[in-house]
Amino acid sequence: MRAVIFDFDGVIADTEPLHFEGLRRTLAATGISLTESDYYTNYLGFDDRGCILEALRVNHRPSTDSIVQDLMQKKAVAYLASIRDHLVIFPGVREFVEEAAAAYPIAIASGALRPEIELILEQAGLRKAFRHITSAEDVTSSKPNPEPFLHALAGLNRQQISSTLAPNNCLVIEDSLPGIRAAKAAGMKVLAVTNTHTVQDLHEADAISPNLRETRLAELRTRLWPS
Repeated sequence: MRAVIFDFDGVIADTEPLHFEGLRRTLAATGISLTESDYYTNYLGFDDRGCILEALRVNHRPSTDSIVQDLMQKKAVAYLASIRDHLVIFPGVREFVEEAAAAYPIAIASGALRPEIELILEQAGLRKAFRHITSAEDVTSSKPNPEPFLHALAGLNRQQISSTLAPNNCLVIEDSLPGIRAAKAAGMKVLAVTNTHTVQDLHEADAISPNLRETRLAELRTRLWPS
C-alpha cells in the first residue's frame, strides 16, 4: 500500500441525509415523490446527475440537458445551504485522515461537487491533508465506472517525485456497492465502511469495517498486502 483514496459522502462526511433531503425537495417541486427508503436502496452511490436522470427515467419524465442542469443547480443550492449549518464529519475521521496523510499521499474520488467537498473539508480543518480531489466536475463517467479513481490516481502521480503509483498500490475507502465496483474495476484494493449499508450489501469489498474510528491502517496493510 502506497496511497489511500477516499470516497467522500458516507465515508468522510455524514452528508447522505442532507443529500436525500435536498434531492427530495427538488424533485417534489416537479411533482416527483422520493422516499428515504427508495433513496438509500436505489440512488446511493450516484452523483447528482445520475440521481436526477434515474428519477426522471423511473417517473417517465423528459430528461433534456436543460431540465437536468436546472434540477442539479436547484439541488446544489439547497444542499450547500444545509451543510453551511452542519459540521458533518463522521467520528474518528479526523484522526484517521491525519494518520493516513502522515504516512501516504491521500486523495478524494467523489461524485459530489467540488464546492461541497471543499466547504466541508475547510470547516473540518482537513483540506490541506489531501494532495488531490477528484469531484463530479472532473470526470465524464461516474461510479461504478472506474474513471473517478483512475483520475484521482493520475492526480497523485502528477505530484510524485520518484516512482509512479500503480492501481494495485492504492487502498480505496468506500461505503457503497457502485463505489466498490468502480475501485475494483480500477485495479485497487477496497475497504468498505458500513456507515450507510450493511456488511451483506458490501460483501464485494476486500475488507469491511464498521467505521474509520475502529480502523487501523497498519492492520489493513498487513492483511491486504501480505509480504
